[in-house]
Amino acid sequence: MLNQRLDVSVRHALPSDASALARIFSESWRLAYTGILPSQHIEHEILRRDPAWWRRTISTERNLIVLQHGEFVVGYASCGRARGGRRDTGEIYELYLAPVYQGFGLGEHLFETCRATLDDLGFERLVVWALTENEGARNFYLRCGGRPGRSSCIRTGKVITTRISYEW
Repeated sequence: MLNQRLDVSVRHALPSDASALARIFSESWRLAYTGILPSQHIEHEILRRDPAWWRRTISTERNLIVLQHGEFVVGYASCGRARGGRRDTGEIYELYLAPVYQGFGLGEHLFETCRATLDDLGFERLVVWALTENEGARNFYLRCGGRPGRSSCIRTGKVITTRISYEW
């Protein structure tokens, strides 16, 4: 069990984080999306986001933030201008923790860092999307104060899922 006083910090991702990010993506995607998205799609995305993909992304992504516990990277988030949204709106594109670190409030560190980053960039509003069947993500964003907003359908292969926005 994790100690209540965790040694955690947030910082921008470094090229040396690539393997850890690939592992976190793999583990968290399998946990979050198994039974929601087709397994072929999950495995394809995991293979696509290998350490080389992460190194390339780190070199171009300004707002890729990692959560570190001691010397280990245990989560990440990315944020920026909202896709297809209003000019005054920022978006958290991804926020994932290694499964063993979920449920301890650590995601809030990533969320609040993204929120502060978007504030610094001048965005007045914040949006994040979650699949409606991903109860863990939906509950997390509600606990962070998000208000459910718009919904839309996404096609993944032959499967159609619905996502919902949470807005601040």
